[in-house]
Amino acid sequence: MILNFALSTPKKGGMTMDGNSTKKPSLLIKIARFPVAQLAVLYVVLTYLYLSGFFFRTSYAQGPMQGLVATLFAAAMMLILYATIVRVTERRPVTELALPAMGRELGIGLLLGTGLYTVCILILMALGIYRIHGFNEWHILLPGLAVTLATGVFEELFFRGGVFRLAEQWFGTWAALVISSLVFGYVHMSNDAATPQGIVSISTWAGILLAASYVLTRRLWLGIGLHSAWNYTQGSVYSTIVSGNPGSGAGLTKSTLEGPDWLTGGSFGVEASVIALLVCTTAGMAMLVMAFRRGNIVKPAWQRADRARLPL
Repeated sequence: MILNFALSTPKKGGMTMDGNSTKKPSLLIKIARFPVAQLAVLYVVLTYLYLSGFFFRTSYAQGPMQGLVATLFAAAMMLILYATIVRVTERRPVTELALPAMGRELGIGLLLGTGLYTVCILILMALGIYRIHGFNEWHILLPGLAVTLATGVFEELFFRGGVFRLAEQWFGTWAALVISSLVFGYVHMSNDAATPQGIVSISTWAGILLAASYVLTRRLWLGIGLHSAWNYTQGSVYSTIVSGNPGSGAGLTKSTLEGPDWLTGGSFGVEASVIALLVCTTAGMAMLVMAFRRGNIVKPAWQRADRARLPL
């Protein structure tokens, strides 16, 4: 069964049977409902909140706990304003942030992100490429919590809640998967140590895996947990570079990663390695198979009966 994802757009004034108003939307709302405009609004609002948390952590926070509190506040505001923008412009319940599923799916995502990166590290250890020589003090684990949580919330709300979801409404799941993967890889080109290998790798496996986490559940919680835990584990636990950011490799382990770039990922980090590509793409494809079996694949708009309800 194919899921037909529809946005209800009443055409005449009045009241529905459940008591909701069917008043025609204003011109401003119509403009805001257009996907490009909606993405622009989401980008500006979410980026502002993300950067405000970053500036507080770097300029005012006196310790990791203050930074974490500021990040939790910024993350909560990102979630609230995302839900508000979607509710106002699309006039529907924001099911992708359904609260009853939050705890369970966030928890599964955290375990999955930690587990997938640990599998990559274990393979690299078996090959003699990653070696642990000792451990730092446990409190080095604290600073990375704020950064990775903020990034996980921000990027999943925008790239999966915005880019992927809106593209899917028009072009269907498979085309949206390609579009969002390319966009996700493109924005990582600005990272300090970005490489062609890194961009191709993260576009492929992360684009598939993170989009699949949304398609499987039709919610963003699994992806937020997975994304946050993946980044946290690679930087704060295993002391490896995160997405080509040179200052991100100070973590719990005192370790070395030495070998050919196609296995280590080079200056971009393990995310660019063939190991991460194989492990995470396999996990993402397994999720997509599960999503297909659940009937969660969306057809392109021109193949659906609800195409007239899409925002114009």
